[in-house]
Amino acid sequence: MKSIFVTGTDTDVGKTYVTAGLAVSLRKMGLDVGIMKPFAAGTAQKKGYNSEDVEILARAAQVKDPEKLLNPQFFKMPAAPYTASKNLKVKVRLDSVMSNFHKLSKLHSILLIEGIGGIMAPILKNYFVANLIKDMKIPAVIVARTRVGTINHTIMTCKMCEKYKIPIKGIILNNFESNGYPLKVLERDLKILTGVPILGVIPYIENLSDESLYRNFKKNLKINLLLK
Repeated sequence: MKSIFVTGTDTDVGKTYVTAGLAVSLRKMGLDVGIMKPFAAGTAQKKGYNSEDVEILARAAQVKDPEKLLNPQFFKMPAAPYTASKNLKVKVRLDSVMSNFHKLSKLHSILLIEGIGGIMAPILKNYFVANLIKDMKIPAVIVARTRVGTINHTIMTCKMCEKYKIPIKGIILNNFESNGYPLKVLERDLKILTGVPILGVIPYIENLSDESLYRNFKKNLKINLLLK
């Protein structure tokens, strides 16, 4: 069973969108794909899953696993787990996260785990998303923007992975902004500066149907590299 942790250079870089696209693509390739979002935060939806992100991922993978298995902890405020737990006066359920991770790992051929925020988003005072990935003993995929500033953020994310001894499968550039770097320049520089493979550049996609996601991810991403 393979597991891959999808992290990002920051919040709102498109981790959910990329994870959903990967889930659809791998499912279309005939794999039994599981998904997990250990921590989610924000305003709870009135119907269905508390987290819209979790709903998007579950729909993309077409899983029927219970919500509490897919998302062990939901915080009703948009903040990192550490901040949310302090403000809401609740305990971070790290034991449940790890227990559910191991359960899901046995239920599916490949498991995609989407993080919260960037790799150093705090979960506990001295425990970050990086610690969670390390404890899961799985590789990461980094989702990055294409706008100016992304080189700094991506290098820092790669350096933290190196510090925590987290293997990196590659970098996926999410090209949803129009004022960024020329893509060939950005791909060249990130590959040289980080030594990490660029798995591809995903364009802005308005139609998030299965067929649209699969077509765009198959065309623009080296998906097979994730399975090695």
